[in-house]
Amino acid sequence: MKMLVRSHWSKTVLVCGKCSKKLGGGFGEKRKTSLAKLLRRFGGGKKRKSAFGVIETKCLGVCPKGAVTVVDAAHPGRWQLIAAGTPEDQLAGRLGLAASSGAEDTPYPPIRSH
Repeated sequence: MKMLVRSHWSKTVLVCGKCSKKLGGGFGEKRKTSLAKLLRRFGGGKKRKSAFGVIETKCLGVCPKGAVTVVDAAHPGRWQLIAAGTPEDQLAGRLGLAASSGAEDTPYPPIRSH
């Protein structure tokens, strides 16, 4: 018996919880908001009726200084390091969330390797 549940997610973003905890926020206007919480403001969430999924994981093993490791599940071979304080419009464009947030899609410099 096949059992399926439909979701409204257009994409899934994995955010390293350990990186987020080390930063103690680092995003938003006052730089006190966690990356996962900020992404949920763009319309993401844990529930299936969200526009896209934001899943906070355990340690992904990259551990960058001053940044959070993020994986776009549509591109699992390319992990991104999102520096603390990255402006919301750049963040949305970088993760392909521009349509849901109203931000423009802007080119971003290549991802630095660890």
